[in-house]
Amino acid sequence: MSFDYDLFVIGGGSGGVRAARVAAGDTGAKVALAEEDRYGGTCVIRGCVPKKLMVFASEFPEMAAEARAYGWDMPTGDFSWPDFRSKLHAELDRLEGIYRRLLANSGVETFDARAKVVDAHTVELSTGERKTAKHILLAMGGRPVKLDVPGAEHAITSNEIFLLDELPKSILIVGGGYIASEFAGVMNGLGVKTTQFYRGEQILRGFDNEARDLVADEMRNNGIDLQVNTNVTLMEKTADGSIKVTDTNGRERSFDQVMFATGRTANTDNMGLEEAGVKLGRKGEVEVDQFSQTAVPSIYAVGDVTDRVNLTPVAIREGMAFVETVFKGKPTPVDHDLIPTAIFTQPEMGTVGMGEEEAAAKGQIEVYSTSFRPMRSLFAGSDAKVLMKLIVDANTRVVLGCHIVAPGAGEMIQLAGIAVKMGATKEDFDRTVAVHPTMSEEIVTMKAPTRTA
Repeated sequence: MSFDYDLFVIGGGSGGVRAARVAAGDTGAKVALAEEDRYGGTCVIRGCVPKKLMVFASEFPEMAAEARAYGWDMPTGDFSWPDFRSKLHAELDRLEGIYRRLLANSGVETFDARAKVVDAHTVELSTGERKTAKHILLAMGGRPVKLDVPGAEHAITSNEIFLLDELPKSILIVGGGYIASEFAGVMNGLGVKTTQFYRGEQILRGFDNEARDLVADEMRNNGIDLQVNTNVTLMEKTADGSIKVTDTNGRERSFDQVMFATGRTANTDNMGLEEAGVKLGRKGEVEVDQFSQTAVPSIYAVGDVTDRVNLTPVAIREGMAFVETVFKGKPTPVDHDLIPTAIFTQPEMGTVGMGEEEAAAKGQIEVYSTSFRPMRSLFAGSDAKVLMKLIVDANTRVVLGCHIVAPGAGEMIQLAGIAVKMGATKEDFDRTVAVHPTMSEEIVTMKAPTRTA
């Protein structure tokens, strides 16, 4: 049977674009890709890239204050959201153009249309056209979801935060994951009176307890009204345009803006997947095996639509492994073990491997941990603290986890992640000469365990 294409990719985000252009460029496969929105996906258009630029913008007031402590005449001045936003969107337009050019230069045919699956080898575009392909790759990503509470329509999500006409004077951010916690720091740094609700005991569930406790403490010290064991039960628009919020403790407060960061869901609605035989999980995610193959042998899926590890570099790795497996004849399972990641809260957290609680549940461990006031901020009169932490297997001496809470933690954990991924032992860290004076030197100078478990 002949097909229109060797590969048809649905979704123009990081995973789909990488798979499409490598399959076309490296193997000469005939490839098409359909994207109904903007190329670049969540990360480039409405996620990590614009978020990180907003993080940068929000850090300058603290930098100015620190500069004054070092003797500089450094007025903070006023922040212009319209000026920043226009430059931000110009940058996103530039990046989207790069994605389009990468596809074109690799010989990928693109369709600016929604595509859904008809059967194992056929997709239908919103234009009415049908295309056939030997292989179909699902890379539609995910989207934020709102709480199911009365008045939820008055709230925005992380998708809309970049599109605001003006900065609110006050905002409530609902959620305790990395998106909620990052944007709480951003809005607070931009001068917005910021409140954060989280229904659980502590924000950043799933990360090392000591690390997330320090992040929460520092967020509060920075002026964020962080309230745990608290959720929204009702939202009402008032006559002055503000949003009155009733919480689970019965309190009422009004905010100019409310943002939900209460989870994400896979973009699998009305895609024809189950009708074609593709199995979906409980939350609507596409179920795949270790090679990203679905229940339909010709259909694969990568990225957030599979709800495995929802990180852009992981989606890219999954896309590359798919090409190796399907187009290069080298079956390549996706490696989701020991993935370093950064949470761009203020302060940042960088982490790789197991947290203390997870590791202790699996065997005997030693914990090496130190928290201190770093030189730069200490000199400026700040009480801010940082954390350096290693989790070590007491028997094999292998470093099971590394956790850093500090300015630049994301940069540090990328390099520490190499050692942890290689299986470095505590003695390997100890043999490494410290770079002095730095915060990260503490990672190689902690000689005695803080505690064992």
